[in-house]
Amino acid sequence: MKTVYETNRLVLRVLGPDAMRPVLDFQLRNRDLFERYEPTRPDNFYTLAHQQAILKCEQKLALSLSTVRFYAFLKENPLTIIGTVCLRDILRMPYFCCEIGYKFDHAYQHMGYAREAAQAAVNIAFRDLQLHRVFARVIPDNTASIRLLLDLSFTEEGIERDCILIQGKWTDHLRFGRICPF
Repeated sequence: MKTVYETNRLVLRVLGPDAMRPVLDFQLRNRDLFERYEPTRPDNFYTLAHQQAILKCEQKLALSLSTVRFYAFLKENPLTIIGTVCLRDILRMPYFCCEIGYKFDHAYQHMGYAREAAQAAVNIAFRDLQLHRVFARVIPDNTASIRLLLDLSFTEEGIERDCILIQGKWTDHLRFGRICPF
């Protein structure tokens, strides 16, 4: 698997620990938005040192092909992170599956970038990683994410009750899945 992919408008890149500054900037710009959908962050999350540690961990996980996070950049602005798409918990025999997750800068939402990045990640999962199934979990009121998954031919499979602790509260999530078409 490659560490850099291109779509029509985006460059998707696995980053190393030296990218801590742009990653921290991305997280800080979108803190209010992201925290609505993510677990409570540790007190030091919004520091360069913590972001560097996360990137070191992500780099190791990518090398082992157990989790791969791509950071999305516009081709015409390759220095500013506009989003991420992640293939996590990649399982081989007998499951051949992974979970997809994504988040995009508030200034770049509703422009098709998340769809473009997620479609590329699904293609990577099926073609490069030779997985059979990709699934996603979505908070039921996140209608934009639900639309995105349905646009990408995911099927709603049901609800996972109290499946993720978000900001101190157990939350239900809808589960979506897509099977490799070839």
